[in-house]
Amino acid sequence: MIAIARFELPLSQADQFRAELEAVKAVLSEAAGFIRGTVGQNLDEPTLWVITTEWENVGSYRRALSSTRAKLEAIPVLARAIDEPGAYE
Repeated sequence: MIAIARFELPLSQADQFRAELEAVKAVLSEAAGFIRGTVGQNLDEPTLWVITTEWENVGSYRRALSSTRAKLEAIPVLARAIDEPGAYE
């Protein structure tokens, strides 16, 4: 399954936010079932960002988000995502 989270923030925060998203990816990459992840800044609208992760199954993704480390380090960043469905088959 694929999980996508999109974000919009001022361009002045771009460098710091990229580092935050890379840290989220690093936390999630340690979870069982993680396949790969990418972080990107939109080329046409540089205030838009995305983190995409691929998982063996939805259970792996949900367990990863339930871990203590994810709750402390990843969820505060992911909570800033644009409110839209982000889990895909």
